[in-house]
Amino acid sequence: MSSKSWWHPESFATRRPALEMRARVLAAVRAFFAERGFIEVETPCLQLSPGMEPHIMALATALAESTGGTARRLYLHTSPEFAMKKLMVAGLERLYQIARVWRDGERSPTHHPEFSLLEWYRASATYEALMADCEALLRAAAAAAGVVELGRGALGCDPMREAERLTVAEAFARYCGIDLLATAPDPRSPDAGRLASEARRVGLFVSERDSWEDVFHRIMLARIEPRLGAGAATILYEYPLSLAALARPSPADPRVAERFELYVAGLELANAFGELTDAAEQRRRFEADQALKERLYGVRYPLDEELLAALAYGMPESAGVAFGIDRLIMLLAGAATIEDVLWAPVE
Repeated sequence: MSSKSWWHPESFATRRPALEMRARVLAAVRAFFAERGFIEVETPCLQLSPGMEPHIMALATALAESTGGTARRLYLHTSPEFAMKKLMVAGLERLYQIARVWRDGERSPTHHPEFSLLEWYRASATYEALMADCEALLRAAAAAAGVVELGRGALGCDPMREAERLTVAEAFARYCGIDLLATAPDPRSPDAGRLASEARRVGLFVSERDSWEDVFHRIMLARIEPRLGAGAATILYEYPLSLAALARPSPADPRVAERFELYVAGLELANAFGELTDAAEQRRRFEADQALKERLYGVRYPLDEELLAALAYGMPESAGVAFGIDRLIMLLAGAATIEDVLWAPVE
């Protein structure tokens, strides 16, 4: 961005074309879902439980009631997922939301502490249906933007081409020669030592304190992600079971879960799940995630007991996805940073 303030007319003028494109793309997104019978919903940003991911930190606040008394500790949500799942239990079958979400400690060319997250859910659908949604949404967004290629750095991606579908295990084998699933003989408790040895073999530094998940992400970031979504989008699917706390296990292979991520020009755009609907198993995974968060960061977020009650009441078999709208606009506009496509950044 310019050294001038974001609101200075000269600074704003350089960003205005991308922002006008943003408006066209958001209109196209809403039309895309309306044509497919989805209803747009709005859920509260203030939540008792902001999200359970161990490495995502939330912003806390205190809510004082008009009747007085002790203020309640609440959080700005990191995703609208929990509230949207409750709406599915209430009876909605196709719903989407373009939500403002917050994540503490995240600022980089592709991260911002407040950003827009598109989430949608389909009842009685598999996550393969969401793969098709993602491909079609990319095409609709590119058409609305008048763009034939999405690019970042030296990488370009044709949004009209069919996406490559690649399992996580295939990606590790192709780009690193690593048999990933062999390092996780127990899917719930993979072997950090085995994966660390493989990482060192391909030239990466690994600490003795690194967990299996730490090593996995180091390999992904250094050797695999930069090569995904070049030429055509990549749908990376079948994540190891230990990396999919909100996804159900694959019926074809219990070592992996029904999770995929969408990559375009080396950048992750979407994260999707065949949703876990077993309340007891979801509670077990949430508690394990919060134990890890407390061990690593010294904080623990409360469980959303209402969500667990809704799952126990009966959430339909479904699939859901979170899609980074700001990152999509970045790629469409050829912007260098996420702040270039925000109307007003967090200063």
